[in-house]
Amino acid sequence: MMTPVVAPDRPEKKSKSKKRVEKRKLSPAARRRSLTGWMFLLPAAVLIGVMMFWPMFQALILSFKTGRGSALDFADPLYFNYSRMLEDEIFKLTMQNTLLYLAIQVPIMLVTALVLANILNNPRLKFKGFWRTAIFLPAAISLVSYSLVFRTIFSNDGLVNDWLLALGFIDSPVNWLGDPTTARMVIILGLLWRWTGYNMIFYLAGLQNIDPTTIEAAKMDGAGTIRTFFSVTVPQLKPMILLTVIMSTNGTLQLFDESFNLTRGGPANTSMTMSHYLYEVSFVNNPNFGYGAALSYVILIMVAILAAIQMKVGDKRD
Repeated sequence: MMTPVVAPDRPEKKSKSKKRVEKRKLSPAARRRSLTGWMFLLPAAVLIGVMMFWPMFQALILSFKTGRGSALDFADPLYFNYSRMLEDEIFKLTMQNTLLYLAIQVPIMLVTALVLANILNNPRLKFKGFWRTAIFLPAAISLVSYSLVFRTIFSNDGLVNDWLLALGFIDSPVNWLGDPTTARMVIILGLLWRWTGYNMIFYLAGLQNIDPTTIEAAKMDGAGTIRTFFSVTVPQLKPMILLTVIMSTNGTLQLFDESFNLTRGGPANTSMTMSHYLYEVSFVNNPNFGYGAALSYVILIMVAILAAIQMKVGDKRD
């Protein structure tokens, strides 16, 4: 006669399920603490919802409307404002300008900031505090003030033309802000001057958190300065590099101040950015809030896509 086989108990599974139930059952004191935490969070959450997400939702609805001023109706078809962008030559030009600034200015700025941070992190460098302050100082200056200073420096009778004439590099003053190529170049120079020191501070903070023994170990293994920098320093700075790339990309896609204050978008809109064009559409001449809202959502989608790509490519954490 065969003995019936009894299935063995699974104590591990039972114990895990018991632990889950025990975790769900909070003591009265823990519930009070949790409730207190939510009560502190609630005002901030309500404010964020009212001040940020509700206007975003309203802007989305507005992007489906057409009309001038406050006389707005839903467009027919609803996607009219978005399809209009495909035929809007000024929008295409401003998108090209913005992507040009992004492709040229961001890599130069971040590489320069990384090099400066390495130089200023050298313990044998003298007057480090002075150099760090001097390089960071442009980031503390008002955007409008520095734009006006750059506008004066690069005017026909400005400092740059005076120097170039005195050195014999040019025979007559250059109209820096009146030519599309040089106007874009002035905007890129302004961005580099202002934001390089700002990004340098992030890299400097990252460098000071690197364990010096890892660099000493690389040197003892025979690695040179460049090999140590790329194989030891840069990998440990990767989170900071990713952060600065995302912030710089987002900032450049939303660039407004330099385009508005330095060149007024000229000549003939050839240096205008997308955010500047959004302002012109929404608040200058005949305001078209519906089309402006649609433009803002295109910028938002571009920022989100580029940030997601950068996070996917750059963030390799387990």
